[in-house]
Amino acid sequence: MSGTYLGMPSFPRAARAAVQDRTLRANLRHATHTIRDKRAKAVAELSDWDELREAGKQIKDRTLRHLDTHLLQLEQAVTAAGGTVHWAADADEANRIVTDLVKATGEREVVKVKSMATQEIGLNEALEAAGIAAYETDLAELIVQLGDDRPSHILVPAIHRNRGEIRDIFARTMGAWGRPAPDGLTDRPADLAEAARLHLRDKFLRAKVGISGANFMVAETGTLVVVESEGNGRMCLTLPETLISVVGIEKTIPTWRDLEVFLQTLPRSSTAERMNPYTSTWTGTADGDGPQTFHLVLLDNGRTDVLADEVGRQTLRCIRCSACLNVCPVYERAGGHAYGSVYPGPIGAILTPQLRGTTSEVDASLPFASTLCGACYEVCPVAIDIPEVLVHLREKVADRGGRGHRLEKAAIKAAGWVLNHPAALTAAERTAARTRRFHPEKLGGLPLAAAWTNTRDLPVMPAEPFRDWWKRTHDS
Repeated sequence: MSGTYLGMPSFPRAARAAVQDRTLRANLRHATHTIRDKRAKAVAELSDWDELREAGKQIKDRTLRHLDTHLLQLEQAVTAAGGTVHWAADADEANRIVTDLVKATGEREVVKVKSMATQEIGLNEALEAAGIAAYETDLAELIVQLGDDRPSHILVPAIHRNRGEIRDIFARTMGAWGRPAPDGLTDRPADLAEAARLHLRDKFLRAKVGISGANFMVAETGTLVVVESEGNGRMCLTLPETLISVVGIEKTIPTWRDLEVFLQTLPRSSTAERMNPYTSTWTGTADGDGPQTFHLVLLDNGRTDVLADEVGRQTLRCIRCSACLNVCPVYERAGGHAYGSVYPGPIGAILTPQLRGTTSEVDASLPFASTLCGACYEVCPVAIDIPEVLVHLREKVADRGGRGHRLEKAAIKAAGWVLNHPAALTAAERTAARTRRFHPEKLGGLPLAAAWTNTRDLPVMPAEPFRDWWKRTHDS
C-alpha cells in the first residue's frame, strides 16, 4: 500500500487532537446522523433486506474462494472486447503502469472519477511527480483537492467541511486550478454546485485521458460498473479518447445476475437512494462510441495476503458503501483523518492494517480504534463481522509485542501460571478477600494503564472465595 499517509501519529494521539475541534465534531455529527437516518428508512422499505444481505455475502465469499479463475475469465473477456489488461502487484507497479500509459498518449493532464483504489496507491502524487496534472471531478473530491486536504469519508470525502468553508475554498483556490469561482459566491448549495459545474465543464471538454476505478467487474462479459450520483463519472467515462481503470481484484463478481443484488443494497446503504442516479457500464471499446483505447489495471497491493487469512478475508467483501462509518461512535467523534489512511472508520480499521501490515505505529493502533459495539456489523450490507476481525487483528498485534503489549503479555502469562496451580490460586483469593477493606472503590491511574483504569470501578471483593464458601456450606 502507498506510504502517502504513513508518518502520521497513532490513532489515539490523532483522535485526541480531533475531538478538540468543535467545528469538526459538529460537521460530522450533523452529516452522519442525517445519512444514517435516511439509510434506515430506505432499508426498511425492503421486506427481503436480510435475504439480500445474505445473498451479497454468499456471492462475495463464493467469488473470493475462486478468485483466480474469475480473474482469468475477466482478463479474457476484457481482451476480447478490445481492452488491455495489466496486472499490478503493488502500488509502485500500478503507478508506473498508469504513468507510462498517460505519457504514451502525449497528454499532460487527466480527469478522474472518484476512486478509492487510486487514492490508496497515491496515484495523483505519482502523476504530479511525472509532470501530469490529475483533476478530481467528484464534487467532494474537488473540494478536498482544491483545499489541499485529505479525504475523511469513503462516500463523502469532504464530510468534515461545512458550506462556509467550501465557499472560502472555492473563492480562494479555484482560479489557480482553472476557471475561477464567480464573484460574490455564496454558501448556498445550488451556488456552490454551479461554481463546481462551470469549473469542471472546461476540463471535461478538454481532457483526452480519463482515469477511473470501478464498483464492480463482471467476469463473464468483462464489463466494468461505476455507480454515482452526480454525472461527473459519466462524463469522464465517455468523453476522453483513452480510459484507464485501476481496480482492486476483489471487485470481481462472476455474472450480471450477481450484480442485481448489489445494485439494490449499495445505493440504500450509501446514499439512502432506492437506485443511484447514474449506473455506467462499459465493456472494452466500440468504434465511434466512447474511448477508443481502454486499459484495465488489476491491483493486488496486499489483497492476496488478506485472502489467505481465514478470518480477515471477509474484509474483501466490502462494497465501499460507508454505512459502518455513519453509525460508528468513534468515527463520529474523531473523524476520518485520525485513521491515517484513505480508508477511515470501522472498515478502515480492519482493511488498512491488513493491506499495509502493522509495523508502523498508526497501523498497529487501528485495530484498537473501536468500542466493539457491533453497530458496524449490523448495518453492513454484506455482513462483514468487523468486530470479529478487529479482535483477530488485536491478537496479532499483541502477539508481536511492542509498546504496551509486552506488559500485557507478561500479565497474562503470570495469570496463566496462577490459574494452573490451585494452591497458588487459593492463596491469592484468600489474600484478596482478607484485605478487601483496604481496596479502593476506583482503580485510579495505575502506572502504564491509566487510560484504562481511570474510567473503571473496582469490583467489590466478596468476604470469602467461592471455593471456601462451597466447602464450608456443602462438604460438611
